[in-house]
Parts: sequence; structure tokens; C-alpha cells
Amino acid sequence: MTDKKQKILIVRLSSLGDILHNIPLANQLKSAGYEVDWIVSEKGFDLIKDNPCVDNAILAPVLKWKKNGFSLISFCEYLKILFGLRQKHYDIAIDTQGIFKTMYWLKFCGAKRRIVVKNAKEFATWGGNELIEPIFHGWKRPNVINYLDFAKHLGINSDEIKYTLPETSKDTKEKVDDFLKNIDKTKPLVVIAPATTWRLKHWSKDNWKEVVNYLEGRVNLVFTGGPKDKELLSYIGADRFINLAGKTDLRDLQEIFSRAILVMAPDSGSAHLARATNNPAVISIFTCTPPTLFGPFGDDNKYFSVNGNLDCQPCFTRHCPLEGEKYEQCLTHPSPEEIINIVNKVLQNYKNSV
Repeated sequence: MTDKKQKILIVRLSSLGDILHNIPLANQLKSAGYEVDWIVSEKGFDLIKDNPCVDNAILAPVLKWKKNGFSLISFCEYLKILFGLRQKHYDIAIDTQGIFKTMYWLKFCGAKRRIVVKNAKEFATWGGNELIEPIFHGWKRPNVINYLDFAKHLGINSDEIKYTLPETSKDTKEKVDDFLKNIDKTKPLVVIAPATTWRLKHWSKDNWKEVVNYLEGRVNLVFTGGPKDKELLSYIGADRFINLAGKTDLRDLQEIFSRAILVMAPDSGSAHLARATNNPAVISIFTCTPPTLFGPFGDDNKYFSVNGNLDCQPCFTRHCPLEGEKYEQCLTHPSPEEIINIVNKVLQNYKNSV
């Protein structure tokens, strides 16, 4: 790099998991001496704003625009943000999402070098003037590592995988203190976040219930999810413990996860956020998606990506293509006993480290 501190823009609007998987990339760019900005949607803005991995987080309120439909007000908001980007005079912009809604941010941000992969979707290559080889190599390499190929393209050859998150505010800590005020401080804290947006990613609710019944009395159990997940959480037994469905935002979850020794979830934003806090062990249960690509990555004694090892896995589809007895069989695998065995391993490691 030259003596001048070059400015780089990361274009990654969503999803939450992929935003979190891009944080190590941003940290590599920062460590290499770049001034790093990131344009992101509402889904991840709270985790990128004030994150030490960037100098500036820029909000693109695409969810609001989508909800309100096309309007002159929305278009003016878009132009204002775009004008602000062009005023930064970026040297480089990289589109790690590579779809139509990121293409126009890349195309018109004013950066001299605009980098996107050759196999980007939805005509996203039109936004770039520098096309690089695809960063995804099947399902065998973790997504986090894939995104670091953008850094390698810029001559940064580092194996560092560094997750960072914004510092937790005093108000958030006090809010979480109140949530957890009645826990037994002699027992460890375990968080179960069983829901996600894809129905086919959901592990069997009866399996969850069996795990919950096993853990009762052994640990402090906390359940998290959105307002729509209340029925699921009640079914698996959350109402007997601390049920925070619909009561938390991302910063609350960050603080709750950071206080736990273990977070259990399907392939979801919650699992990825738990990993990014760097503190708890994470058991992520996979059904239709590939654990080698999306699973928590790092210490094999701390991060576990588990599926049923069925012949049909991973299918990476939203609707099961099988029929008969094999229809949606992945939702019941692995067995509760297999997950309980991993939980016991985590609990034993916790006892040995205290």
C-alpha cells in the first residue's frame, strides 16, 4: 500500500449471518491500514455502527423502502445517501453480497476500483469494473474464510479471523441485569434460541423439549426469539424459565450471549451472533443447510455444527423435495441424545475451567 491511507467501502446489506461473517474481512482491511466504511441495511446496522472494525457505518434503510413501496421520499433518501458516498471519494469498493440491490450502490458510489465476483447474481457484475474469481468453493470451506478472499485480492495475506462487536452500553447491561435478576448464580447460563426465518431450518420441537427437560435443574435456562416464536418457545418449555421472546433487540442478545457458557440454535442469526461475541460455546443444529459453510468456526472443542448425516443433506432448499418416510426427515435429526452428549461435554469443560 502507499503512504496515503486509502478509503474502502464494503457493500453488504444483509443477511444478519453474512454481515457477521464479513466482520473478520473488515478487521483485516483495518489492520492493513485502510479507512473502512460499510453500507448496511437495518438488519445489521446496530452491530456495525460503533464496531471497531469500521470507521463509519452507513445505513441504507432498504427494509423501510420495501415496506413503503416506491415513493418520491424514498428515492430522495436514496439519492442523499448516494451523494454522501460519492463525497467520500473512495479508492475501492467491494460488493460481497453480489445481487441486484447491492449492484447500484457499487455502481454509483464513485469508487475508482469496484470489485465484485464474476459469478455474482442478478446482473450484479454490472456494478463492478474489477471482476474477480468466485470466492465460494462448494460447501467445504467456511463462509468466513470465503469472504477473506477479497482481502487476498488486495494483497492482504493474513490468516487472522477476528470478530468484533460494539461495546455494550450501560443501559443495555442494566436491561439484561433485570432480565437475569432471578437466576441461580451457582449454576451456568445456557441460552436456547430455537427459531429462524426458514421453516425447514427448524429442528423438531419435540427434540428441543427433550433437551430442555434434561437441562432443567442443571443450568439456568434462557430462551430468546421474536414475537412470532412465542408459541414454539412455550411448547418446548420456555415458560418455566426465562422466556425473552419479543423482548430483545440485537444489542440485548449480544450482551445475553456474552454472559452464557453455551448458546444453542439452528443455522440462524442468533448462532452467528453468539459466535461473534467470542465467549460462549455454540451448538448449531443444521437441517437443510451445509454446516461446513455456515457453522460456527474456530475451536472444535467450543464450536459445534451438527446435522443428521443423512444422504439428502445438505439440500439447501426451502421445501423438501422428498416424499414418504424421508419427507423432512432432517428436521428430526440429529437425535436429542446426540445434542445432550455435546452439551455434557461443554458443561464438563466449564466445570474444569472454573
